Amino acid sequence: MADITITTFDWVPNVPRGYVRDIRLRWALEEVGLPYRVESTPFKDRGDEHFENQPFGQVPWLTHGDISIFESGADLLYLAETSGKLLPADPKGRSEVIMWLFAGLNSVEMAVLPFTIFKFSGDEEETPGRQALDGFLSARLGHVEAYLSGRNWLCDDFSIADIIMSDVLRLADRFDALSNYPNCRSYVERAVSRPAFKKAYQDQLDHFAKAD
Repeated sequence: MADITITTFDWVPNVPRGYVRDIRLRWALEEVGLPYRVESTPFKDRGDEHFENQPFGQVPWLTHGDISIFESGADLLYLAETSGKLLPADPKGRSEVIMWLFAGLNSVEMAVLPFTIFKFSGDEEETPGRQALDGFLSARLGHVEAYLSGRNWLCDDFSIADIIMSDVLRLADRFDALSNYPNCRSYVERAVSRPAFKKAYQDQLDHFAKAD
């Protein structure tokens, strides 16, 4: 079977660099030691081929032979199953990791993204809607903070769930949203100190810098 390929944009503005979601796939692949390559799709002129692989016009997507998968959570699950790493083999451990994988994508990321959109836009107006979104984020972070008390990782060992959750939380931390959540902040620090993350992060920055 051919090497795994990650497709991401050829270029993005400076602000999202280091946070584009192909970093999650790069990180996982560095962790499990599978060979891979990175290809580009246009950021500004997304054609039919892009939408055939990613119906929403986003990135990344993963290809492996005749398999093409979009959505970072689905990609990570595929990589874990293919490599036999970052996902326990026993049913109980496997189900716990998958549960937290979805929690990171649904329960937490859905609260972080509206907060970051306001921050990126520079909109700091204290409207009732904005206050409700901030309260929603605080509640979700509070639950994660309590769960992480006394834990290094979400489950017994570092897993694909931690790649998702820590990547979501580090985006929140970019705007200091974790200042009142020391367990969350320490968790992110542990995750991003891993050599695999450091390489994935730098590789993404270098990838986009080539197009400047």
